[in-house]
Amino acid sequence: MVALKKSVVIDAPAERVFAYVTEPTTMADWFPGAVEARNVVGVGEGQQYEWTHKYVGLLLRGQTTVVEHVPNKRSVHQSIGTISSIWTFSVEPREEGTTLTIEIDYTIPVPVLGKLAKRIVVKRDARELEGALINVKEILAS
Repeated sequence: MVALKKSVVIDAPAERVFAYVTEPTTMADWFPGAVEARNVVGVGEGQQYEWTHKYVGLLLRGQTTVVEHVPNKRSVHQSIGTISSIWTFSVEPREEGTTLTIEIDYTIPVPVLGKLAKRIVVKRDARELEGALINVKEILAS
């Protein structure tokens, strides 16, 4: 299991940041490799959707269920597919805006990549997450 956690302060209200990052259909706009979210059913806890993500040159598909949702604070999305993952989106109001924290716990199929490649991919994933946070900051600050 791999765990990544990154934060950024965004000059926007917590409600706006939370609504944006927890809306499945916006992910392709800000997260590198996200291709699409489709067949979104419901809102908040229990919401389900399917996704396609390009990961190390492979086109992966999966399904996600929102397993916890505290409006404008925290949302936890559990995914199954080639790569199983849990995404936690948290927002915290600050004087200078909102702190957005994204935590991703996921499993890389080591037999597919190999142990050496896994280390390289995890470093790349950390850079992608940093880039995703910068993208959200730029999109919402405009």
